[in-house]
Amino acid sequence: MTMSMTDIQNRLWEVADQLRANSELTSAEYKTPVLGLVFLRFVDHKFSNVAQELQSSSGGGGRQRPLSKDDYLSRNVVYLPEEARYSHLVNLPEGEDIGRAIGEAMAAIENENPDLRGVLPQDYSKLDSRTLSTLLRTFAEIPMDIEGDVFGKIYEYFLGKFAISEGQRGGEFFTPTSVVRLIVEILEPYKGLVLDPACGSAGMFVQSADFVRQHQQDPSSALSIYGQENVAETVRLSRMSLAIHGLPGDIKQGNTYYEDIHNSVGKFDYVMANPPFNVNGVDKQRIADDPRFPFGIPRPDNGNYLWIQIFWSALNDKGRAGFVMANSASDAWQSELEIRKQMVDDGTVD
Repeated sequence: MTMSMTDIQNRLWEVADQLRANSELTSAEYKTPVLGLVFLRFVDHKFSNVAQELQSSSGGGGRQRPLSKDDYLSRNVVYLPEEARYSHLVNLPEGEDIGRAIGEAMAAIENENPDLRGVLPQDYSKLDSRTLSTLLRTFAEIPMDIEGDVFGKIYEYFLGKFAISEGQRGGEFFTPTSVVRLIVEILEPYKGLVLDPACGSAGMFVQSADFVRQHQQDPSSALSIYGQENVAETVRLSRMSLAIHGLPGDIKQGNTYYEDIHNSVGKFDYVMANPPFNVNGVDKQRIADDPRFPFGIPRPDNGNYLWIQIFWSALNDKGRAGFVMANSASDAWQSELEIRKQMVDDGTVD
């Protein structure tokens, strides 16, 4: 009997979560290396498929030429050296230091693919060899004949599960897919420049790309993706997510309150975000002359109306923004009320 995507996701998570429960690792410590293995399984699958296609197309009656790294990179495929291929890792003999082998495989992938440098997890020594071996075998069993973005859905499912496991902190890197999809469906990002200045694990970009694909267009050419995120680990999750979905994008680390890394003012067709709510302690002296805050700096020690202005100021004349914000922002008083009134009177709010 063919397993559904839901069955596959549940089974994979059950195995992965059981292994974590029998270790001494927290969910946060376990998350990145496990997602790294999902990534590795995906890129290996794509690499193998493209290798077969390239060999077939170069066949004919003559002798086949050996494939080079450029053959793969020209097809937007991650190039895998021999020691980084899934078949090599999953078949390592018993007693081998699997954590070291996986770490070396990730380092080799980064070395061969400049866009992934500094992105992939490499410290697999925290997971014992038996756990890693079980994970490798489990992910090797993912069926490849299911329609749709199999690995993207599994990666997203695991992100959601880890977010639940980590409680409030999980919201830093994951927004529920249903919420993201609603924002995307309202904004309808058919083409253009897209910004998420609190991009977490890139969910807004992934759903935007899905929207474009559903309208029979190529998101890689229709969308230009720009993201900013303050936490280095989350930047890596975001860039892995884009790679799994085959999306180019410019994701940079930086504190959005103080750094406008993408020179965003007046530039973007779409802004989508789920920023942290009710942040205090922002140094208002540092942003006093920042052009991203044309409606003024709110007096209360609360970052909600800083975020809203960051979104507003990044839009071009025809740009549209959709975002998640704390309920309290809709009825805040004093200077926040004045900012809200200006934005409504200005015709900014639909």
